[in-house]
Amino acid sequence: MRFERFSFPGGSGHQLSARLELPVDGDPVAFAIYCHCFTCTKNLRAVGHIANALTAAGIAMLRFDFTGLGESEGDFVDTTFTTNVDDLVAAAAYLEATYAAPRLLVGHSLGGTVVIRASRVLASVDAVAVIGAPANPDHVRRHLGGAEAKIEQAGQATAMLAGKPISIKRAFLQDIEAASLEASVVGLRQSLLILHSPTDNVVGVENAAELFTAARHPKSFVSLTGADHLLTDDADAAYAGSVIAAWSTRYLDIDQAAAKAPDLSVDDPESVVTVRTDDGFRTNVIANGFPFIADEPLDVGGANLGPTPYDYLLVALGSCTSMTLRMYADRKRWPLESVTVRLSHRKVHAKDGEQVESGTGMVDHIERAVDLAGDLDGDQRARLLEIADRCPVHRTLHGRVVVETTLA
Repeated sequence: MRFERFSFPGGSGHQLSARLELPVDGDPVAFAIYCHCFTCTKNLRAVGHIANALTAAGIAMLRFDFTGLGESEGDFVDTTFTTNVDDLVAAAAYLEATYAAPRLLVGHSLGGTVVIRASRVLASVDAVAVIGAPANPDHVRRHLGGAEAKIEQAGQATAMLAGKPISIKRAFLQDIEAASLEASVVGLRQSLLILHSPTDNVVGVENAAELFTAARHPKSFVSLTGADHLLTDDADAAYAGSVIAAWSTRYLDIDQAAAKAPDLSVDDPESVVTVRTDDGFRTNVIANGFPFIADEPLDVGGANLGPTPYDYLLVALGSCTSMTLRMYADRKRWPLESVTVRLSHRKVHAKDGEQVESGTGMVDHIERAVDLAGDLDGDQRARLLEIADRCPVHRTLHGRVVVETTLA
């Protein structure tokens, strides 16, 4: 995905650090805003997975740091739940003035209660998704431990939250105590999606039940079975993002096929693939509008989140082989029921003639086994095996390939 970095004035006037994730191809079909969890930042790893899923569906996503957190200005000790809501409203106003008004809000943990509260005053928003959200802001009190009494007595004290010392004022406690969410949930006019893990030991799943019961339809609940509160497992975060993306396209009246279609002119090449690698080896791939992930195995420094580039090479050869055989058998009206192609790739020592060409002493060796199901005779099977070597990708691999590389 493409992205832009900038800052905008928050609810209290401080400059808030923001990042807008954009679809790789074409203009966004809608805009969303993501609100991070209490004391977290916009750069939480799980947020990237959610952004990937939304941008793949054509939805641009703005993420920002609340006042006093991450790269934003201000002092966190002076903030409250209400100031967080004000920051979100300011983000929506900036987005509307600069790009387009947000139609989707996504909030994680306390950020979920922020988006529910702010949705009351954001007329452009049609859908709200919350992840691991408490049913009320004062849920935060449960994690203050002995610091709560000190805050009440002294007016300010330091609490350990997620292993970090955080200074909190009495005004914060007074604000979350007064900020009941029930009226906001009952009066919610937007479609609501609640995602929560039954094993969340920070915000119990009973909070999801309370929110779901209070909300009116259309409302949906999705269980993030086995996930932790912060979605630290990449697979859990990616799943949550894909669910939000699929759900939101329905309630934002987005044509999914149109959202995936790249903006191609008549002069563009037949096959258009865009890949982007940020940190590590994880690479986002858009192939003619369809999203994929490429990665490397753990033993070479990757996160093993997707197939390797060579896996995709085998996918191209295998799928082209099976399609070609299917087409040929159909044309001949042969009783071919299905084609299964199994492939593997490795580097092997080159033979004398090949070694001169490769110059490395090693060559790429692909093994391809073709399984033909159906009432075919020996001659038909032999002919189909010959046709396998004539599939377009096979010919490309054995032909002269010219790759032109330029700086974009």
